[in-house]
Parts: sequence; structure tokens; C-alpha cells
Amino acid sequence: MSRVYLDWNATTPLRAEAKAAMIEAMELVGNPSSVHAEGRAAKGLIERARKDLAAALGAEGADIIFTSSATEAAALALAGRDLSCAGIEHDAVRSWCNEELVIDGQGAVSVPDPAGSTLQLANSETGIIQKLPAGLLMTDATQAFGKIPFAFNWCGADMAIVSAHKLGGPKGVGALIVKRGTEIEARIKGGGQEMGRRSGTENVIGIAGFAAAAVAAQRDLEAGTWSKVEKLRKILENTIAESANKTIFVGKDANRLPNTSCIVSPGWKGETQVMVMDLAGFAVSAGSACSSGKVKTSAALAAMGFDQEHAGCALRVSLGPLTSETEVRAFAQAWLREHEKFRTRGR
Repeated sequence: MSRVYLDWNATTPLRAEAKAAMIEAMELVGNPSSVHAEGRAAKGLIERARKDLAAALGAEGADIIFTSSATEAAALALAGRDLSCAGIEHDAVRSWCNEELVIDGQGAVSVPDPAGSTLQLANSETGIIQKLPAGLLMTDATQAFGKIPFAFNWCGADMAIVSAHKLGGPKGVGALIVKRGTEIEARIKGGGQEMGRRSGTENVIGIAGFAAAAVAAQRDLEAGTWSKVEKLRKILENTIAESANKTIFVGKDANRLPNTSCIVSPGWKGETQVMVMDLAGFAVSAGSACSSGKVKTSAALAAMGFDQEHAGCALRVSLGPLTSETEVRAFAQAWLREHEKFRTRGR
């Protein structure tokens, strides 16, 4: 069997629809800020993409600000504010907030002051989905968008951040969705692009791919694609649980993303698991892909109350629409073989 990619929460393969839209956009020579016909053509593509993305997001009537990533979108939304968040948030969000929100053992976060808080919709490491309170300042919808039903206009938040490469679009483009009337201070100043909120010549090619991927992702969601993925996740977890009964599946009884398994095998370091599974031909991770290739103890599990041993022994397996049952079963059997070797060495 060729290599098997099971790290969809880190990034996804580029969709054919996104690739086609990007190739078409490459033919446009104009700068979107230019007033001549070539510039207007590029500007028109951006505005069509903005409209398509808004429809996919359920954000009609909201402002969509294109950025270089969800990380930049978070900075644009959060910098300069005094906000609370939970320790399970992505580093891009935690870097701007006070980690004050309380998390229970199932990963659910309490938000006493929604207007002064930000809360992710779904966690990239555990897949646990949160109930967003009304009046929330911002939600990180990066992992949820395209995998579960989401509409910005009814999610209860004033702002949301999303990223193209999490749903089959290109890397290097994201967006901040803003309810009209919400105050935003530009962090990158210059020519006044993106309604004066994010200056710099727009990434026309990336934006085209983002919108095309979002439309395709919404279509797949409505067609039940992720329900099929969830069945594969159950096969994965049940196969492992049958032979390794001390294994912990984080958030097993919580509402989770359909594709995400966070597997904890006490004593077996997550970084070791990643390496041995990589050598066996499987791409998986030990947590969020936000540390420039470093493998770190899971901040999300530590925030949920797991001790250092357990938090450092987590493996994240994230499936996608292209994952097959054959691949899932092959991974489970390979993991069990390596797990048995680990247990034997420890005796």
C-alpha cells in the first residue's frame, strides 16, 4: 500500500474545483485596485468569490475580509482587546487572550461573559464541538467549517475566522467574517484594500481557490459525505479498542467532528507514535500543526485536566472524504502492532 494521509485537520488535499478556479485566475493580469478593464476583471473575480464564500458560510449581509491565513484573521479581530478564552484554543487565538474560561473534563467551556470572550467552534486536536453562546465576540470556525453545518448569521458570534486549506483550498489564504457594525481596527495599513481593514494587493489566485473550495465543501456536506467519514472513525476506534482496552479516546462521549480521533495510550509518547507510524507509511500527528514542525505536549488536553503523562501521549488521527475503509483498517492494525511492541518492551 502506498502512503496513507490521515492528517486532514492539519491541511487537506487541494480540491479539483479549487485548482481549476486558481488556474483560471492565473490568466488575469490586472491589479484589483487598477481602474482599467484588466483591473476591473481581477476585482470582479474577488467580489464574486466574496459573494460565493458568504453564501457557503451563511454570512449574507456580513463583511468578509480576506487575509493571508486564519492566524492573521485572528490577529485582526483580537489585537488590542481585553478578552477571555480557554486553554483549548489554537495558539493563534490564545496569543491574544487571557486564559480564564473554565473547561470541564469533557472539554465543554463555560463562557460567563460572551461579549468579552472568544470560543472555538471545534477543537483541532480532539474534535470536540462547543455550544456557542449568543453575543460571543468571536469564534474560530476553522476546523468546523465544511465538516459540520455552520451559518455565521445564526452562530451567535460577532466575528468568525476561517481558512482555505482546511477544506480543500490553497494554503496562504483565510478570512475574517464580521457582523456589520462591529468595530475593526486595521493592523496592516496602506492602500486601503478590503474595505480599509486589511491593506495590501489581494491574493487573487488564492481567493478564487478559497471560494471554489468552500462551495464544493458545502455541497459535499449536504450530500452526506462527512457521515460516511464518521462511520470510518467508528471503525478505527472500535478496532483499536477491541485489542488495546486501556486506550483513551478523548471526548468519546462528547459531540465531536466526524473525522477526528484523539488517541491516548498512557506511557507511549505521542512524538514516538508519530515517528513509528510515519515509518510504517501513515501520516498522523500529535496535535495541532501550529508549531513549525515541533512536537509538543497537547495544550488542549492539559487544559482539559489531563496530567503530563497522558497529555504527552496523544495521537491525532483525522480522516477526510478521500479516506477509504481499507486505509483505516490498515492503520488500525499497524498501530496495534506498534502498540504491542511498546507494551512488550515495557514489561
